Amino acid sequence: MSEAAHPHRPLGAAGHAVCMWGIISRELLRFVQQKERFLSALVRPLVWLFIFAAGFRSTLGVSIIPPYETYVLYEVYVTPGLAVMIQLFNGMQSSLSMVYDREVGSMRVLLTSPFPRWFLLLSKLVAGVAVSLAQVYVFLAIARLWEVDIPPMGYLTALPAFVLTGLMLGAIGLVISSLIRQLENFASVMNFVIFPMFFASSALYPLWRVRDASEALYIVCLLNPFTHAVELGRNALYGVFEPVSFTVVLATAVMFFALAVIAYDPGRGVIGRRGGPKGEAS
Repeated sequence: MSEAAHPHRPLGAAGHAVCMWGIISRELLRFVQQKERFLSALVRPLVWLFIFAAGFRSTLGVSIIPPYETYVLYEVYVTPGLAVMIQLFNGMQSSLSMVYDREVGSMRVLLTSPFPRWFLLLSKLVAGVAVSLAQVYVFLAIARLWEVDIPPMGYLTALPAFVLTGLMLGAIGLVISSLIRQLENFASVMNFVIFPMFFASSALYPLWRVRDASEALYIVCLLNPFTHAVELGRNALYGVFEPVSFTVVLATAVMFFALAVIAYDPGRGVIGRRGGPKGEAS
């Protein structure tokens, strides 16, 4: 029978795999071609590691707290948080590209294709995580040269944690991208997302120090999913599974991904109420 007789024929697993790989490979190719993006992603954490950590070493000493079994240098403490910071910025950068692609780029075409929207958004998330993992592990390799000793097995045990945190931060970015219509508005919105998430967390200082300063701020840090992303990665680097942080990060990732799917649904979400991407019927 002709193909026209089956306009809604299932695409099958092979078709979905080709689509996902196409999105991932395009994101990786874009990343390779934009060398300044790679360098800028490393400059921020390396500045913190090489300059700020050295200056704060004497004033922000870290006591023995899990997963550390002895006193550690401040550089050692902040390294996991800086690694997750790379994923935070990458997730927001991926969201920025989504704003452009949704209007005039490849995602405008894909969003009108027969593939389910949840699958296209998941593919976009996986592509962003693949890019962030490359940046994270290059940063960890450089940090090792700066006497940040991580157990060799830690690089392997931390991989699932970094994948999950990358998915969570990417999902948050997708929800934000669904609310942004113009690229000009994106930078101002990011200032209200990235910096509060990063500084109100355990990335730069232990929570017990925050609690000594302010009980209210301590509660805010506990409620911040970025704190749990940092602690999940920190513990995983030393072969320790943190169940509370894992649960929070997983639940946050699922919740924000569900919100992103709804937001990109032309019948229910924000995109639909604004008329959908250019070229798509609402």
